[in-house]
Amino acid sequence: MGSANNQGIGWWFLPKLTCYSLTLLLSAVLPSDAVGTTLKKQGLQIAQQPETTQQDAAHAVAKRVFQEGIQLEQQGTGESLRQAIAKYQEALKLWQQVDDKLSEASTLNNIGLVYGSLGEKPEALKYYNQALPILRAAGNRGQEAATLNNIGLVYGSLGEKEEALKYLNQALPIGRAVGDRKVEAVTLSYIGGIYNSLGDKEAALKYLNQALPIIRVVRDKGMEASILINIGRVYSDLGDKKAALKYLNQALPIGRAVGDKKIEARTLNDVGTLYSALGDKEAALKYLNQALPIIRAVGESRREATILHNIGGIYNSFGDKEAALKYYNQALPIRRAVGDTEGEIFTLSSMAALEHSRGNLQQAQTHIQSAIKIIEDLQAKIANEELRTAYVASVRPYYEFYTYLLMELQKN
Repeated sequence: MGSANNQGIGWWFLPKLTCYSLTLLLSAVLPSDAVGTTLKKQGLQIAQQPETTQQDAAHAVAKRVFQEGIQLEQQGTGESLRQAIAKYQEALKLWQQVDDKLSEASTLNNIGLVYGSLGEKPEALKYYNQALPILRAAGNRGQEAATLNNIGLVYGSLGEKEEALKYLNQALPIGRAVGDRKVEAVTLSYIGGIYNSLGDKEAALKYLNQALPIIRVVRDKGMEASILINIGRVYSDLGDKKAALKYLNQALPIGRAVGDKKIEARTLNDVGTLYSALGDKEAALKYLNQALPIIRAVGESRREATILHNIGGIYNSFGDKEAALKYYNQALPIRRAVGDTEGEIFTLSSMAALEHSRGNLQQAQTHIQSAIKIIEDLQAKIANEELRTAYVASVRPYYEFYTYLLMELQKN
């Protein structure tokens, strides 16, 4: 039997099943007075009506508190993100008092984004779903598409691929209809990510390669780096490590140039997993150990778990099973806490392979059974026959390992 390897590279018999996510679109959505001239004229009559002194004061305070939330969010640490949520919540109440619907929706979206950055996906979804009907009622199609993207991204991260595609396929024509090239590019990249996680690498590259030139035209460097990372991941999955490294090496300096620590950490993680796949474990560990403190500093628990898992994989490849288990056991509760079901599958499966390699067949069975239970729960949520077939094919190796393990247990 083979050994567990790094997430993003996979076992010798396992496809990559990691969550595929890009940088969130609405990192700092401004209140309604900064949305745009045409949007001011749609559904918002408050600005055209006399306001009381009290309303003026509340509006001014809301804008100030909202800006304070943006500043805290941009610091990017776990503590500052929590403080940003508190500021946004304060601003939200004030927008509701003055009945400023677009600013209310923008604030709801930003709260969702911060929760998403912290890895708290169900909480993020709650706020996006409050923002969406407000934006639709106001006729703000661009923000509606962006919110649909964010909802789709959350469902994708929770393993509900069909639900994710439902929202993303609503967002794409809206983004094109309103001529918002950035929303269009982000939607295309998210759709590519979903197809990648379903194992359809050809479709994934098709969408990502449509997104890349558009995002370069609109000059969003952070999003460009994210798309480059994800193209690199697809090539890695296809076994073309040189092509993968080429894209990742384009992404890393962009992430550093724009000061985006999350992109920098993601790229360092992916470069590390590639060096591991190429057999250079020392280089792999160097990159992963650079990534870990960066991702911890920005409080992104989901990716912290991924990096911990990957460091565990390196130690496993060195034959240091105890160190490997230490890192896997740090990664697993984080993945459960943030609802990263696919990451949980991967860590459980890697632990099963490790225990099998040590001859601990009962422990291996416990871990792989837990992984398969999650797989079957996710599979049950896919109604579309084509998507279901693709998913079943992508997870077949887990069942093959389980069958092999049962045969060994029976022999013993």
